[in-house]
Amino acid sequence: MTGHPLFSVLIANYNNGCYLQQAIDSVMAQTYDNWEIILVDDGSTDNSAEIYKKYESDPRFHIYFNEKNHGCGYTKRRCAELANGEICGFLDPDDELMPNALDVSIRNLVEHPNSVLSISRFYYCDESLNINKESRLLKLSDNETYLEHGDYCPEAFSAYLNEAYKKTAGINAYLKAGVDQDLYFRIEEQGKVSVVDKFTYKYRICQNSVSRDADYAFFWNLKVRFDAFQRRSIEVTKDNPLYMSFSRRLADSYQEGMEKGSDLVHKTYAYRLGKFILKPITFIMKKK
Repeated sequence: MTGHPLFSVLIANYNNGCYLQQAIDSVMAQTYDNWEIILVDDGSTDNSAEIYKKYESDPRFHIYFNEKNHGCGYTKRRCAELANGEICGFLDPDDELMPNALDVSIRNLVEHPNSVLSISRFYYCDESLNINKESRLLKLSDNETYLEHGDYCPEAFSAYLNEAYKKTAGINAYLKAGVDQDLYFRIEEQGKVSVVDKFTYKYRICQNSVSRDADYAFFWNLKVRFDAFQRRSIEVTKDNPLYMSFSRRLADSYQEGMEKGSDLVHKTYAYRLGKFILKPITFIMKKK
């Protein structure tokens, strides 16, 4: 890494024009000045184009367009492929960076030369970016990987070495959710993860966010975790994080349905999954 590395801030935007200016302003307010923005628009139909025009003559801005809407995995993969920086990190267009975000991430990677991924802490915020609560602090022991640790919560701001990313097969373009976790698992396969106990990001909770659909998000995240276990040739057993997170999800979903009333249990993830698994058996029994 050079003494003053270029940092590529990656933004995958789709119809977030109402928030995008705030996200861009947070990059421009950074205490670290050697950065670029790689923005890929995934077929936005809102006012995003009006914001892009403001930065047409700014050499720090590189704005690209997908020929049609492809989804999160495809667009974030393209962002990563177009990055020029030695260090990269994703900023969602409806969130903001704290002014120290780039500086903290770079320092953390420099101070831990075996690390390829820096994870910091963030604030959960409402739609107006008022802080509601703090994220937990991820704690990894020296010989423990992020995958095997199993504490799979959102991570932001996460910065990675571009050189390490280029050694991977890249973000799975097929994914509709769980994209960031897919990135972290792939990057970790090239080196260490270093966690810094500093807040660098404001994470906006929006009603229309993909992550608000818990079952949908969990499905994609489970696929991402399973793919990572396969790549690393780790056997899935009842004692490892992959199965344990699945088991907890079933239990939590069922409990949630029970608390809302027995008439809603049939809508829970656990019930629907069980019904799907038992469907062929039920069909055979009816035939008899």
